[in-house]
Amino acid sequence: MFNNYRLATNIQRVFAYAVLFILLVITIVPIWLLIVNATRSTTEIQQGLSILPSTHLVENYNILLGKGLDLPRGFGNSTFLAVASTIVTVYFSMLTAYGIVVYEFKGKQFFSNFIVVLVMIPMQLSIIGFYQYMSKLGLTDNYAALILPLIANAGGVFFGKQYLESIVMQDLIDAARIDGASELAIFHQVMMPLAVPGAATMGIFAFVASWNNFFNPFILISSLEKYTLPMLVQTLRGDVYRTEFGAIYLGLAATVVPIIIIYAFFSRYIISGIAIGAVKE
Repeated sequence: MFNNYRLATNIQRVFAYAVLFILLVITIVPIWLLIVNATRSTTEIQQGLSILPSTHLVENYNILLGKGLDLPRGFGNSTFLAVASTIVTVYFSMLTAYGIVVYEFKGKQFFSNFIVVLVMIPMQLSIIGFYQYMSKLGLTDNYAALILPLIANAGGVFFGKQYLESIVMQDLIDAARIDGASELAIFHQVMMPLAVPGAATMGIFAFVASWNNFFNPFILISSLEKYTLPMLVQTLRGDVYRTEFGAIYLGLAATVVPIIIIYAFFSRYIISGIAIGAVKE
């Protein structure tokens, strides 16, 4: 009977690994082909698929620059916007979540439920009113319109609240108050060091979301020199790039590779942050 149980367990394990391997291949192959095609010429791409890189990467890059697509500027714009958005999102979301979790106040439950409702409302539904509001403030064609609203990031607050509820130690907070620490000092010196895994997880998601964001910048940004990478990639659909397949693939790869690097180096923070946040006493 025990041998039958072990056999059934091993079969289930092999089946699970097989399914995961198939999903891995389905996920990795398109990305790898995208990167490979970024190194191939238009003629090579028209000849068929290849899993090995070619030698036309620099040539494709020069084609992009020669036709007016400023890839370095777009990369710099996306990096600045993603980093600034991440800092604002993580800090203010954690600060708000800390206030909700630690303090007792009238309407706390209603406020928490209201945040959940905001999380479920798509940004697209309010984009017209949001654009009009930014226009009245004079913030259209300005990165501030994409960064400052993240101070009230409902998704970040919701994640931070769920995470802090599992790690908050009231005794530490009370001890810091007895020692004369201010409330902000307690948040910065006591709570944030404990919340590093959760903050890192939130930061990674915020960075990726900002890097990949096309809709909001497309609505609010009009100056070409302020275009982010996703906005520049959209211009590759124009007639000037119609026959430059290698250059098009390079532009697409430029938006994907940084995200792959971020996940490769910081995936352990995502796993540890979610795992710790899922454990409650």
